[in-house]
Amino acid sequence: MTTLDWRELASTRELVLTWAARSVRVRYQQSMLGGLWAVIQPAATVAIFSIIFTYFVPVDTGGIPYVLFSYVAMVPWTFFSASITDMTDSLVSNMNLVSKIYFPRTMLPVAALLARMVDFGIAACLIVLLMLFYRWPVNVVGLLFIPAILAVQLALALGLGFIGAALNVFYRDVRHVITLALQLWFYATPIIYPVSTVPERLRPYYFLNPMAGVIEAFRDVILYQRLPGMYLAISGAVALVVLVAGYLFFKRVEFQFADVV
Repeated sequence: MTTLDWRELASTRELVLTWAARSVRVRYQQSMLGGLWAVIQPAATVAIFSIIFTYFVPVDTGGIPYVLFSYVAMVPWTFFSASITDMTDSLVSNMNLVSKIYFPRTMLPVAALLARMVDFGIAACLIVLLMLFYRWPVNVVGLLFIPAILAVQLALALGLGFIGAALNVFYRDVRHVITLALQLWFYATPIIYPVSTVPERLRPYYFLNPMAGVIEAFRDVILYQRLPGMYLAISGAVALVVLVAGYLFFKRVEFQFADVV
């Protein structure tokens, strides 16, 4: 990873932001509900699981209303999975630009990630409303950790997005593989169930899943009024490795993109 490459990307930050804004506009163009879809998708999923795990297969959430418990996790997960999917498609869906115009190719996955951050921000507003509705206490000190937790998630998503975007140029089945992998990953992450359901002897291995640490950290600072544990550091280390590996892989095969697409 060279400093020059990152400077090149930084020098086009206005173009990145413009492209991200364009992606948001296109996504909701001619949509009656517009940005509300950013809330509807995770909220609808939470509603279904809330019925199942409240009335049919109750789970112990430590006294937290299940809707609040699951929605706090569903918002970052929806952002994570949608970001990776969009980043994977970012090069192929802009093949005319990639094949004809020179610009830092890393710009496209980064712009796709930034565009999804808008949805994340909109969906997160409902967390505030739910906390007010349930009169859930706020841990101000814990909330200060949210930027760090989000940074871990962004690093992980960006690293995987670089890999997915690069591979998708050469093998178009990659998008379908990633969609399937994200579906399986969803159930391997404590989104609809608490970590306490995982046998204690397996938890050290369970938290090797970096998104498990991210989701649990969000719950800790928002719902449990406690600071994140060591699992967040593990997630951060994994995310950093994935980011570096993903970026290096992307740069290694970048020169072939124009010829393939």
